[in-house]
Amino acid sequence: MALLTDLINLDLSDNTDKIIAEYIWIGGSGLDMRSKARTLPGPVSDPSQLPKWNYDGSSTGQAPGEDSEVIIYPQAIFKDPFRRGNNILVMCDAYTPAGEPIPTNKRHAAAKIFSHPDVVAEELWYGIEQEYTLLQKDIKWPVGWPVGGFPGPQGPYYCGVGADKSFGRDIVDAHYKACLYAGVNISGINGEVMPGQWEFQVGPSVGISAGDELWVARYILERITEIAGVALSFDPKPIPGDWNGAGAHTNYSTKSMRKDGGYEIIKEAIKKLGLRHKLHIAAYGEGNERRLTGRHETASIDNFTSGVANRGASVRIGRDTEKQGKGYFEDRRPASNMDPYVVTSLIAETTMLWKP
Repeated sequence: MALLTDLINLDLSDNTDKIIAEYIWIGGSGLDMRSKARTLPGPVSDPSQLPKWNYDGSSTGQAPGEDSEVIIYPQAIFKDPFRRGNNILVMCDAYTPAGEPIPTNKRHAAAKIFSHPDVVAEELWYGIEQEYTLLQKDIKWPVGWPVGGFPGPQGPYYCGVGADKSFGRDIVDAHYKACLYAGVNISGINGEVMPGQWEFQVGPSVGISAGDELWVARYILERITEIAGVALSFDPKPIPGDWNGAGAHTNYSTKSMRKDGGYEIIKEAIKKLGLRHKLHIAAYGEGNERRLTGRHETASIDNFTSGVANRGASVRIGRDTEKQGKGYFEDRRPASNMDPYVVTSLIAETTMLWKP
């Protein structure tokens, strides 16, 4: 094992300029991440310097066997915390050979919205709170839970400390540092209300980069749980009953909202979100109806509500924002398995471009 570790940690820069680029893309379910690596002649700093590549879409549920080639376009570069050195992770999106985005490529449409001049001018900031659950690999039951049984009720676990309250912290901390190393704008972590459940936050990130960074953070987490022999779940309600679900609360502000008098613009934006509630819910993740019940710090999926400091509302405005008359608000509806490209661009479209 020691030799294996030595080889994995080999520093290539001592005797070659070549680097390894791990191309990452989203598979056919819209949530499964795929990746493969290739050697490049030297260090790369901009996605435009990277070659396009392809993969077998018939093996990811994204193309028929007789015309299976899907082309991936490099879109964002991150440092590789696993291989280190000059090696990189490359977030890609997927196209047909004719250059059409394939149906699971949600980045393409999002990039159009984010490049709209009205949107660019407003410098949209996002902060995404990604909740997730760590599961015992073979029985798909949360880590730290007795096999076939339940731990004590919720209460001591949220931001908890101690062997009987906090399960999987080494994975969470490894992920935190790996994201910072990679250049992901990760802004914090905490233990969640249900034991075995955790959260990390990405942001503030501007426009499309919020989606790129969240996907890469998910990829890094998936790789770390792979090493640890733990399964990762983004299910919005992994355990039915009196246990908290998992969301991806999305915090949002525009330049105008961050300026004096921004509170009025925030209220206008929230009004527009309310008018398109059904459209947003449909785009905010699979299985969300199991989570948005009106209990466990959620609003009911059927009704749109907003309030100051209210964690049982669809949209929450922070006390600080109310007090200062400017700032941001939080859309609490997205599920943990949402696609950040879809959610961030839909919030932008509804609040900035849509005319009721």
